[in-house]
Amino acid sequence: MRLRGAVAVVTGASSGIGAATALRLHEAGARLVLHGRDTGRLAALAERTGGAVVAGDLADLDGIPALADEITGRFGEVDVLVNNAGIGWAGPFGEMTAADVRRVVDVNLTAPIELTRALLPALRGRPEAGVVFVTSIAGRTAVAGESVYSAVKAGLDVFAESLRFELAGTGVRIGVVVPGVVDTEFFARRGRPYERRSPRPIPADRVAGAVLRAVRDGRAEQHVPGWLRLPVLVRGTLPGVYRALATRFGGSG
Repeated sequence: MRLRGAVAVVTGASSGIGAATALRLHEAGARLVLHGRDTGRLAALAERTGGAVVAGDLADLDGIPALADEITGRFGEVDVLVNNAGIGWAGPFGEMTAADVRRVVDVNLTAPIELTRALLPALRGRPEAGVVFVTSIAGRTAVAGESVYSAVKAGLDVFAESLRFELAGTGVRIGVVVPGVVDTEFFARRGRPYERRSPRPIPADRVAGAVLRAVRDGRAEQHVPGWLRLPVLVRGTLPGVYRALATRFGGSG
């Protein structure tokens, strides 16, 4: 689709993949709606890109209809929605509180579903539109110590695939970007740093490039880096082998 002049909503835009994606979309000529919690960082990004800030916390599910109304009321139309915002939690499942579980599920799964639902009429009203979900390799292969996070990312994957089938033949294209380990603040914020020697974290801009291609070229699915398709393939075709290897060499990221 043509991005010059398109209204693009990016969640989690204050840092990491979201900020990098906003810069990519700005370079392509899109008009940005920047959503996130850090108003200072959002303001700096808005000054750099000419985007508009709509601050908020997606953990507040009751506020999502008002958020969608604000976006459509201020901008009149929505051409692109990048569901990027997310939080992590790492450690033994038994140490998670009910509040921990609820927040991980709400922010990573329920919020993008609800925001997509709220903005879908506006998206369907455009000749061409795109929705991109930033998921995780954890949702494709599962990761020890990240059971709830893996589960919600898997759920987001399946939601996106189902929505793609449902919207076939309309002007709305659905894309999924599946990153591996990315060099962002995500690991510090989840409460446990990334300590493995491999795979090495990739730059956020590399994932942002995949998001841009998903929107611009209508790509349904991309793994970043591309070799991540291999463990997914092994898990699907040789699940016993995959489980043996994951148990031996796995652990939380």
